[in-house]
Amino acid sequence: MTSVKEKEAIRKLMVFLQEWDSAHKVARSRILDNFIKSNDGKTEPELELEFSQGASLFLARLTAWLRMTYTYSTCLNRLLKSVGIFLSAASGRRYLTEFLEIGGVSILLEILGLNHLKEEDKRESVKLLQLIADAGRKYKELICESYGVRSLAEFLATSKSAEAQEDAQVLLDSLGRGNPKYQNQVYKGLIAVLPCASPRAQQLALQTLRVMQ
Repeated sequence: MTSVKEKEAIRKLMVFLQEWDSAHKVARSRILDNFIKSNDGKTEPELELEFSQGASLFLARLTAWLRMTYTYSTCLNRLLKSVGIFLSAASGRRYLTEFLEIGGVSILLEILGLNHLKEEDKRESVKLLQLIADAGRKYKELICESYGVRSLAEFLATSKSAEAQEDAQVLLDSLGRGNPKYQNQVYKGLIAVLPCASPRAQQLALQTLRVMQ
């Protein structure tokens, strides 16, 4: 039987979700700011406690909004950071699975190729891809199967942000390790960066190639 305390917690969750569902862009940005501030670094059990065992209901809303708006959203950075709280949560493998099921990898890779988006949004996208790759070999393979090496190599070659280029290089290096099926693809992707116009990108690609040889 559900206790009075549990019923109140569930009621609060429903009110929160209804507030999100009915909110416009500005109000949703405020909700995301509060969520990031309150939940950064939390584990899966802590997120479930915060959301009365219904954290996945909020993640589903975040991913649905991301899927609908990532090509033009003005609060894309907040949205990606909020998803990142779920993907980085200790013991939160099911959140990762839920994100991948909606095509999360393809969305993150597509963000990298959209010229009108901000560098900081693309960098946040790379960070989420790194969290996915860190989950193990099958997740690295999924990124590679989704043409991730090509997208990341192009981003490394064309990005104007040194920090973003370094993030892309670290991820490419990660995809080349413990991932024998796609190691050669990563190697070729890095070779393709060498003729680009960015000396920094050339240097980072060379560093990674030396390590791989």
